[in-house]
Amino acid sequence: MLEASSSFSQLSGDPGTSKFVIMTTVPPWKPVPDRLLYEQVAGHLAARMDAGELEPGRRLPPERDLTEEYHVAYHTIRNAMRVLREQGRIVTIQGRGTFVRRAEEKGP
Repeated sequence: MLEASSSFSQLSGDPGTSKFVIMTTVPPWKPVPDRLLYEQVAGHLAARMDAGELEPGRRLPPERDLTEEYHVAYHTIRNAMRVLREQGRIVTIQGRGTFVRRAEEKGP
């Protein structure tokens, strides 16, 4: 699975207190030949969710747009969405789109 790298950034605040924000970045999309492509796309999207790039409640781009972003076939994106849906990471609402699930929406 793809992992995001983390860095810490200190915010200035009241004297004597410090607040730290974890800044994460997801490596650019770069598929490898020894893994199924749809699993790699699902892993990259999951890493973007974990990094906060795709925030809970946010609507994902349409699948056709994701095919262009990832330079893969439509069916590859459909399979990646199925994997993320099975993992409970996204929810699709007919007529509205596909959204990153909020923590309180996740089931058992």
